[in-house]
Amino acid sequence: MRFLSIALIVFLSACGQSSTDGPASAEQSSDASLSFKYQCESGKTIKVSYPTDSTAVMEYDNRRLQMEIAVSGSGARYVGERLEWWTKGSGEGASGTLFRHLADGTSGGAIEQCAQDADTA
Repeated sequence: MRFLSIALIVFLSACGQSSTDGPASAEQSSDASLSFKYQCESGKTIKVSYPTDSTAVMEYDNRRLQMEIAVSGSGARYVGERLEWWTKGSGEGASGTLFRHLADGTSGGAIEQCAQDADTA
C-alpha cells in the first residue's frame, strides 16, 4: 500500500509540471500566449505569438499573418497565406526560417533565415 501511495504522489507531481520544449510544444497551455522576436539575416524582424498550441500569429513586412500548425520532421512548422514558419530549438539563438508554401503542401524557397532575440516580442 505504501508503494502505491508513493507512486501516486510521483505521478501527480509529474502531471503538474509544464513543458519547456519550445513555443510550439504540443503540451503548451492555451491560457497564455507566448511571443518571440526573431532577427533575420536581411535585417528585417519577425514577431510571432502562439495564442494556442496549434496557431501562430506572425508580424512580418507590415503584415499580420494567421498560421496553423502543420506536420514537421523536426521543430515546429506553421502554414498560412502561402507561407511557412519553421522553428527549431528554443531560447536566444534558436532558428526560424520563413519559406514559401507551395500548393502541393511542400516547402518552397526560403525567404528569411532568422535567429530568436533574447528579448521577447
